[in-house]
Amino acid sequence: MDILSFDIFLTLKRIFLAGWRNFLRDGGPSIATIFVILIPVALLSSLLIFKEANRVLISTLQEKADVSVYFKVETKEEEILYLKDELSKIPEVKEIKYISKEEALQNFIQRHGENQTLMEALREVGKNPFFASLSIKAWQASQYETISKFFDNSNFKDQIEKIDYYERKSLIENIFTLTSNINKAGITLFILMSILALLITFNTIRLSIIKQREEIRIQKLVGASNWFIRGPFFVQGAISGILSALICILFFALLFYFLDPRLKNFFPEFPLLLYFKTQIWILFLIQLLIGTTIGTISSLLAIRKYLEV
Repeated sequence: MDILSFDIFLTLKRIFLAGWRNFLRDGGPSIATIFVILIPVALLSSLLIFKEANRVLISTLQEKADVSVYFKVETKEEEILYLKDELSKIPEVKEIKYISKEEALQNFIQRHGENQTLMEALREVGKNPFFASLSIKAWQASQYETISKFFDNSNFKDQIEKIDYYERKSLIENIFTLTSNINKAGITLFILMSILALLITFNTIRLSIIKQREEIRIQKLVGASNWFIRGPFFVQGAISGILSALICILFFALLFYFLDPRLKNFFPEFPLLLYFKTQIWILFLIQLLIGTTIGTISSLLAIRKYLEV
């Protein structure tokens, strides 16, 4: 290592050490700054994870979706089977299953046989209340719309009691709408919390500059460069951002460790802990970028306003 490189390395080392001392010296305000920066860092990370969970949920609903066509009581079985043959000619159709009224009744009893309230209600009806139906699966989720429109334009339209795809389509659309609203609210909150974090970090650096005015004056008298004087305050802001990111990733790790077993019962398609393990470095880099950006921008603003060097 030549003399110039060694001098640069030594100067950077002194700047980082001075920044760390500033951070420790401020004590309470430094800790407050860390946890204020932590809020927008955690918010944006949560939005990213929520977006992925929502994508998996929508995909799962679409994969499990089918078009169930229920026919009126007077519709003959031969007519339904004829329609089944016609539907099988549509390229979008992957599989069709005919479910008779009797089979629908047996399926219901198998699923709900232990529910005495439902069984009693079924006995009171006194007859088979179920409709014959066709359960249709498409090759892709986007093709269900085409299949549904086939019935709107077919001669069998008057024999159809209902098509439940439209109910499921409404559910998926409602999830999209809810997700969009949550994302908008989350981004708005993220911006507001980022501004708050900038202001608090700005104030912390400002106080640090005011405390060290005499020390800064002496440094200028002995010929310290502007960068040497300003550098520690940048480092101080960056340290707050880095520690915020570290605390955030550790908090998420503990939270997901405890949530994962419970979430598996409700949403097994999205293994939260496994997703976190595979994405941990990407999440941490994003958190680190947000934290250090807030810290250094606040430091820059405070230095420009209160440090005249």
